[in-house]
Amino acid sequence: MTQTDYIAANRVERERMHALVERLSDEQLAQPLNSSWTVAAALGHAAFWDARVLHWLDQWESGRVQPSSAASEPDDVDWVNDATRELIHAIAPRACAELALRIAEETDRRVEQLSPAFVAVIAAAGNPISLNRAAHRREHLDEIEAKQRTGHEQTNA
Repeated sequence: MTQTDYIAANRVERERMHALVERLSDEQLAQPLNSSWTVAAALGHAAFWDARVLHWLDQWESGRVQPSSAASEPDDVDWVNDATRELIHAIAPRACAELALRIAEETDRRVEQLSPAFVAVIAAAGNPISLNRAAHRREHLDEIEAKQRTGHEQTNA
């Protein structure tokens, strides 16, 4: 996937998230999505991983450290998700959803501004972070929309 491709994909999924957050009520944002997350917390979870990208871009662009595999996600991220779950759920649902949007916008803006040369440096380090934020967002937005359709069907049954 080229830089142009993932920038476009990031924008599509960010706009999809924006439309979803605008359409859902506070009550819908607070509903359980699965056994681990509410709808809003799933968005907060995506925001955490976007914020991680922002952190590493800040470190690398400042010259404090160079892109390396040290920034790579561990093979098993369940412990990270488990450790952040209570904190994310402590944020009011509407505030959490709005925070997720703000962080997605900031992340996408930063990714869009990266020079092709800097993207190449990240790639040479083994792509320790994914600049394609769309894939992770899509996963959770698909789950939220499926849950909303199922809930709507049950309400109308």
